[in-house]
Amino acid sequence: MNLKYDFQYFQGNSFSDLFAQDITDAGYAFIPNYPATGSWAAYPNRKKYFIQDGSSEATKTSFDKICQKEPWKNLAVLGDRIPGIVIISPPKLLINYWQEHFGFSHSNMQMMDCSSYLDDLSQNSHFDKLITLFPFDNLQPEKHAVNPDTHYRLLSKVTLAELGVQCPKYSSYNLHTQSLEDIELPQFPYLIKTSHGLSGEGTYIIKSTSDLNYCFEEIRKYLDIKLLNNIIVSEFVKNEVQNYCVQFYVNKAGDITLIGTTSQLVTPEGNYLGGLIHYRTDMSKFYEMIAAIGQYAHKLGYFGFIGFDVLEDQDKQLYVIDANFRINGSTGLCLQRHTLLSLGKEVAKYSSDYRMEGTLDSILVALKPELDRKDFIILSALEKVKYGKIYTEIYGIVTGQTIEEMQHIEQNLQNKGLQAIA
Repeated sequence: MNLKYDFQYFQGNSFSDLFAQDITDAGYAFIPNYPATGSWAAYPNRKKYFIQDGSSEATKTSFDKICQKEPWKNLAVLGDRIPGIVIISPPKLLINYWQEHFGFSHSNMQMMDCSSYLDDLSQNSHFDKLITLFPFDNLQPEKHAVNPDTHYRLLSKVTLAELGVQCPKYSSYNLHTQSLEDIELPQFPYLIKTSHGLSGEGTYIIKSTSDLNYCFEEIRKYLDIKLLNNIIVSEFVKNEVQNYCVQFYVNKAGDITLIGTTSQLVTPEGNYLGGLIHYRTDMSKFYEMIAAIGQYAHKLGYFGFIGFDVLEDQDKQLYVIDANFRINGSTGLCLQRHTLLSLGKEVAKYSSDYRMEGTLDSILVALKPELDRKDFIILSALEKVKYGKIYTEIYGIVTGQTIEEMQHIEQNLQNKGLQAIA
């Protein structure tokens, strides 16, 4: 046990319970979606706060993910102490399920027109400050709860070495002052990352010349569409045995509250799939890193959620490879800690890649026993049609007393038709 720090676990189960301590000075609301750069976006982030969400229209993160599945997942566990901005309303059935299983009223969702919401919020006197996952070019700077320049800097992969924690050696390059061809590259393997890649986008594991050629091709596309300034070239952490996401909250006073630690589930290409958590995991080996990152963020005026990714090698060395100053993909999983421990469930897995044939209504009926026992928890669900067949894409959590029981429950869910599509 690390006795130097007296960090405590968060005792609540919603985002707004943590935000509550920091929003007494003004009227706050939460925007649960990211900005986008696709042609469909009413407010593309193309001026200052670039986000790498795909190098071409064909590969950009889709409307349904940015405006439906992802924000609904956040709204599920937002709680009732801060309004959530809704630009595409979740299905009534999904809201009813949330109300029953999470215990929030969900009466604080503020429906706004997705074609005008940022203009409306910029001029809206009802909300003084907006908590965001990422700065919006088209939201007035003074309306951001955290200074958008500061937030953008914190979210940059270039900032990693400033956090005061052990991280892989890397060099950063401004591609407007240095050409790709002039960059001195290390021996394979290594990583190249764009500064603000979304959900694994913009991270390239370079193990061969063909990997490098593909990476450079993608980076040139980003340069052509003027959505990239900086990249980093990072050493590759060898002999990795574990990939963690460590999450905590730092308030305006600089005090830290623990949220949880997940083991990251990623594809071989590095794309994020979800997280696995043991709710009784001892977080003390991360305390010094938590303290350093929290202190750095507080010094710059940041408050809110922080999740940082840590690789552990076979020598038990810990390397921070990314830091996300925002709500993370698996934060909702961490927030189930007290609810699930009270049911004797110590293990849970979150995935954004479940799919089941049928409407949400039919799925809620078919999985009712599992949902009632909290063997399975639904954070987000979107009905789709393909070749005339209706199916539902689900962000969900499978739970169990042990890892073996959780896997057994997941197998039973598969037998009922719930598929992991990744």
